[in-house]
Amino acid sequence: MTTLGIIGSGHIGTAVATLAQRAGVHTVLANSRGPESLTEKVAELGDRVSAGTVSEAAAQDIVVLTIPLFAARDFPADLLAGRVVIDTSNYYPSRDGRIPELDSNDLTVAELLSAHFVGARYVKGFNNIAARHLPQLARPAGAPDRSALILGSDDAEALTRAAALLDTLGWDTVPVDSLAETWRFENDTELYGVPYLDAASTDPGGQDARPASVAVLREALAGATRADVGARTV
Repeated sequence: MTTLGIIGSGHIGTAVATLAQRAGVHTVLANSRGPESLTEKVAELGDRVSAGTVSEAAAQDIVVLTIPLFAARDFPADLLAGRVVIDTSNYYPSRDGRIPELDSNDLTVAELLSAHFVGARYVKGFNNIAARHLPQLARPAGAPDRSALILGSDDAEALTRAAALLDTLGWDTVPVDSLAETWRFENDTELYGVPYLDAASTDPGGQDARPASVAVLREALAGATRADVGARTV
């Protein structure tokens, strides 16, 4: 069975670990502060999730890298060589600083980071959904209200392997087979969170989710408008 490494123990990392625990997928969770900082978290998550070092998480079959973009650009690429890496990065200038190649739309975030992670089997994913919606919307295969997530990569085999993992975790997938096209589900687009929000919700905190099928996401991807990244301030 595939083992999963998660580097980053914030909202998305914790949500993916929750899905893995439910699905019976052994997971090594790591952060920059060391495994001792994760003792309480892994105890809450369950017995399929263990705390490890960044190197231990990076050694697993598939690795979810869920750290800020500025940190991802400095992450040691050799640790992930040969691994299928699902990267969740989004570009927020107020946090990451200005990045000229992104501001000009010359590159997508995925293109920028895949060039850094030489040797990794790079996949973009988990970046356009609120963390709270991952466990809320996960469903068994074949469920009529099963939702989908978008994965982008230039590597067809890596896409297939990442999609198989997401299927195990409770999600269908919609592939985007070019990193140059992953702008379609970056932040500030119609795909950023919106398909999973329940517009009829009366919850003032916006916590309610709605299913987003493969067909819904394909239609939204086809009609997406590229954001003016250079005008982004947050």
